[in-house]
Amino acid sequence: MAGRTRPFAAFEWMIAWRYLRARRAEGGVSVMTWISLVGITLAVFALIATLSVRAGFRAEFVDTILGANAHVTVYSAGQVSETGQLIRGFDDFDPVAERLRTVPGVVRAAPVVKGQVMATASGRSSGVEVFGMRQADLATIPRIGHGAGHVGDVGRFDEGIAIGSGVAQELGVTVGDRIRLISPDGVKTAFGTSPRVSAYEVVYVFTAGRYDIDRTRIYMPLAEAQSYFNREGRADEIEVMVSDPEAVDAMGAALMQAAGEGSMLWTWRDSAGAFLRALTIEDNVMFVILSILVLIASMNIVSGLIMLVKNKGRDIGILRTMGLTEGSILRVFFLCGASTGLIGTALGVALGCLFAIYIDPIFSLVNYVSGGGVWDPSIRGIYALPARLQWQDVLSAVSLSLALSFFVTLIPARRAARMNPVEALRYE
Repeated sequence: MAGRTRPFAAFEWMIAWRYLRARRAEGGVSVMTWISLVGITLAVFALIATLSVRAGFRAEFVDTILGANAHVTVYSAGQVSETGQLIRGFDDFDPVAERLRTVPGVVRAAPVVKGQVMATASGRSSGVEVFGMRQADLATIPRIGHGAGHVGDVGRFDEGIAIGSGVAQELGVTVGDRIRLISPDGVKTAFGTSPRVSAYEVVYVFTAGRYDIDRTRIYMPLAEAQSYFNREGRADEIEVMVSDPEAVDAMGAALMQAAGEGSMLWTWRDSAGAFLRALTIEDNVMFVILSILVLIASMNIVSGLIMLVKNKGRDIGILRTMGLTEGSILRVFFLCGASTGLIGTALGVALGCLFAIYIDPIFSLVNYVSGGGVWDPSIRGIYALPARLQWQDVLSAVSLSLALSFFVTLIPARRAARMNPVEALRYE
């Protein structure tokens, strides 16, 4: 009979199924099976949910960096004037920008004037950073020129200024209102430098999706910014956007050559690299911790199978005397444990995927039940908890759960297979 039996034959599945079915006399085994099933389900669910939130947070963070900031900033190391003063920036910013646009992979090169000022309106004040650029360049910034949740017309940019939604909320203004910008580096007089105060109409309010950007950033027409910050005929830097931001490091030599002597580069990886590396370390640590959680849940299968083997000692002895081999007995009990791991993994994957897909209504419910304030954008940087379901993460969770479940199942299954049928039937 043993020689004609193929592995995982129908009778082995039938015996395993009978052992898994609950009976009153073996309530303990049934309880342990359910505990194992629930434990693996929750562990896999937690793993997939965490991985999806991690992927969503990273994707949202990187998207706001690439969608609202320059991929590469080209700036000048500066030159010493005849009076001994160090002058930074570009006098020939338009020719430099034109040369940068000819570099393969560059989709945008825009001269920029930057400065920090105090914005006031309606008795309120806030420190902001002003970016001076042309209207055509502003319109090409993905999360600024045509981002979601904007108010006003970016086409009227030359008539006023564009402000972030956080600045608008802080100052209590909207499109059509006027705000005053106060710069300490203003007009030079015989008695010193006096602050410069100018009023501008708000013609456009944008929402970039990052709290620190929306809360601090204002855009002003380039010519007006040059006059306001005493940069007549100069630009502080040139913002460059490329078609493939991930390959920006490989473009460094070509960009340096196009920018000319004395120019330097600052990429988005330089500005956000430390944070992204911290996220990677946190991701790895969280995966290890949750993997241990899956292992602990899988160990419940061992407890349940050990109890099952102990209760089925007489059955094992009878099956062995009927001609079943050690391999058949091992496969029967392996199927008992593996089935629990397989079903628990499937349920965990289903719950984890549903959580990632419907995270917005779930988070809204949690926020409503807790009375609001669960997510503080001033701390988190983004406005909502994101989730991004990736097949690589689901595959990692499934592989880990099944591998651990199958491995720990082999221990009690092998013990059952090696049981001596004579010893098993001695006291029956």
